[in-house]
Amino acid sequence: MFFLSLTAPRPATLGVHSGRLAEPPGTANCVSTQTDVRSFWMAPLEFTGSPAEAWTRLRHVVSEVPRTKVVTDNGSYMHVEVTSAVFRFTDDVEFLLEPDAGRIHFRSASRVGRSDLGTNRKRMQRIRDQFLKQHP
Repeated sequence: MFFLSLTAPRPATLGVHSGRLAEPPGTANCVSTQTDVRSFWMAPLEFTGSPAEAWTRLRHVVSEVPRTKVVTDNGSYMHVEVTSAVFRFTDDVEFLLEPDAGRIHFRSASRVGRSDLGTNRKRMQRIRDQFLKQHP
C-alpha cells in the first residue's frame, strides 16, 4: 500500500475546465459540489461580503488541515494535496470561487483506491464547519 501511495501520479483532470471542476471519478472516494450524482454531492461553501475576504478565510482554514500542501492558489482556484498519516495516500482537494454567486465550489478525491471510508466527505465537512465558524 505504501508503494502504491508513493507512485500515484497527480491526475491530469485537475483544474478548471469550462468554468467547472472535474466530475467525480465514479468511485466512492470523492465528493464534489458540481456533480449531479447525489452520492458524491455536497453543498458549496456560501459566503456574504467580499469574495477576497472569503478566499482569505478559506486559505486560513485550509492551512490548519494537517499534512496539507498548497500546490496552486491564484485567488479564485486552489489545489491542495492532503496526505494521510499512516499509508501516506494523497487526496487532491480543489476549490473554485464563484464570486457573483457568493459560493466556493470544491472537489475532494483520493488518488488511489475505490473507497476512502468517508474520509473526503468528513474532511470537507470539517472545512465547512471551520469556514462558517470563522464568519457565519
